[in-house]
Amino acid sequence: MSDTICALATQSGGALGIIRIAGSEAIPFVNSIFSKDITSAKANTIHYGNILDQSGKVIDEVVVSLWRAPHSYTGEDAIEISCHGSSFILQEVLHALIASGCRQANPGEFTQRAYLNGKMDLSQAEAVADLIASSNRASYEMALSQLKGHFSDELTTLRKRLLKITSLLELELDFSEHEELEFADRSELVDLTNEIDEKVLSLAQSFKTGQALKRGISVAIIGKTNVGKSTLLNQLLGEERAIVSNIEGTTRDVIEDTTDINGITFRFIDTAGIRETTDVVEQLGIQRTYKELDNAQIVMWILDIDPTQEEYNEIKERVGEKPIVVVRNKIDTIKTSTQSPLVTISISAKQGTNIHDLEQLLYQKANIPAFTENSVIVTNARHYDALTRAHEALLRVLSAFSMELSGDLVAEDLKDVIAILGEITGTQISSQETLNNIFKHFCIGK
Repeated sequence: MSDTICALATQSGGALGIIRIAGSEAIPFVNSIFSKDITSAKANTIHYGNILDQSGKVIDEVVVSLWRAPHSYTGEDAIEISCHGSSFILQEVLHALIASGCRQANPGEFTQRAYLNGKMDLSQAEAVADLIASSNRASYEMALSQLKGHFSDELTTLRKRLLKITSLLELELDFSEHEELEFADRSELVDLTNEIDEKVLSLAQSFKTGQALKRGISVAIIGKTNVGKSTLLNQLLGEERAIVSNIEGTTRDVIEDTTDINGITFRFIDTAGIRETTDVVEQLGIQRTYKELDNAQIVMWILDIDPTQEEYNEIKERVGEKPIVVVRNKIDTIKTSTQSPLVTISISAKQGTNIHDLEQLLYQKANIPAFTENSVIVTNARHYDALTRAHEALLRVLSAFSMELSGDLVAEDLKDVIAILGEITGTQISSQETLNNIFKHFCIGK
């Protein structure tokens, strides 16, 4: 990390653009192309002036923000140049920086340097990418929680408790010639290990919820032809996304789009109408409908008349344990004296009647746990894998305790757990290849 890097931190085309520079020579390099001398400038200051090319010609009027190590994002000397957002201007400024000695940054290199310089741990660094990619309130709050270190704090607490157990066991080994000495009650150690395992397992199990909130709650819209599935989809999305007609079999393929309900992304999947048909293309659409039923988290069954018990049982058998919302549509045109107890809600997709109530019902069916930016929910597959391996190692520890194995064997399994949890925060990661793999998906400039 001895070289100095630069990169565009904003998309071109806006009113303003920001170029980031970080490294030991950041200030001298920028000073060489800036109209004012900033070599002795105080930290956390801004300076107005011009960026000049090699011939001394003005490229743009800019504002330069200056930070000095270690009080910067990367922990190094750092500068941000705010200039006009023209793609031509931004490229010219970058060319001037590279000509002065800077190197174009790799994807995620600024955040990688922040991790390597101890400004954040690895799980917090990964949260930066999640925060940038967040598309709803839920994904934003989960990423922000991780960036603030709440997940790291949980792991630190677990590691400290594991170290306590390990230390007591190893202390006994140091005095193994005194068989009568026992520095820790085995039953207490077993209870403590069980508590730690419950927490690790709870964190691992939150991954399913985290993925659902991150990607969106999938809702399959099913039903016979012409019951109003596409009309309902358009109503939920607030736009004409699906083609609507009175011709049976209009929807022949799966149509998918998203919308937010109470800050949570829901992915609605409009499927082909289920019916007997000889049309080959329509048959393929119906096959995809059944596939979407398997993948969906919630099934929304649309009807224009109340279902029979037999029809309900057939759908329920196919859906399994997934929540099912039975929606009777077209209440503006088709009247019934009584509503079947099998119907969850009645609406008019065409008129928009009870659509808000339907949205709230779907939100309830999603069974989303209450959470804030302080909640800890696992969203990263790497973290889930590590927690799963930690749980398996803890089960080996508990098994060793039950078999009354020697403390040295138990201690080795405990060390495995400590090392695995350390992989998440980066305290046990030494492979540059691993780090490169983590940061390669970051955007350039972050």
